Amino acid sequence: MNIKKIRELMQKGTKIKYGTELLESFAKYSVDAQKITMEINNKYHTPKQVRKLLSKLTASKIDENCILLPPFYTEFGKNIKIGKAVFINACCRFQDNGGISIGDNTMIGQGVTIVTLNHDLNPKTRINANPKQVKIGKNVWIGASSTILPGVSIGNNAIIGAGSVVTKNIPPNTVAVGNPAKVIKKL
Repeated sequence: MNIKKIRELMQKGTKIKYGTELLESFAKYSVDAQKITMEINNKYHTPKQVRKLLSKLTASKIDENCILLPPFYTEFGKNIKIGKAVFINACCRFQDNGGISIGDNTMIGQGVTIVTLNHDLNPKTRINANPKQVKIGKNVWIGASSTILPGVSIGNNAIIGAGSVVTKNIPPNTVAVGNPAKVIKKL
């Protein structure tokens, strides 16, 4: 299955069922992501070289003003969309199977985790995964060690305080902190 078809299925929220072609495709691309992230993480590269590897990892063009500080971890890589002038600090973990979209001029702090898959509560079907895209707007600042859960949208100009766990959508022009993250201030 090609990347375009996988992205379409994930955008629709198609369940990833055990033993299907979709899951097998994820496994195949996961090996590719492991190889590229090992290359990014295990030797020095200039910022330009990191962008080139990130472009290969995401199967998309990366803006020349984007900065990624390794190490960086992802299990799929091909469903990450990165806007212009995005900064991603070291030790971030992106589970992007369900899709991650990052708007222009966004800053992502050290050790941020973005999750796009969840599992069923029913033990009989728990092995299957349910994808939900994470959308991060423009000019967003996500503080260090925050976790963004599946299906969350973070509005333009929002700030997520360090260590927050974002379980619900965050409106534009707000500051949200805590576990679960709650809006504490309008900008």
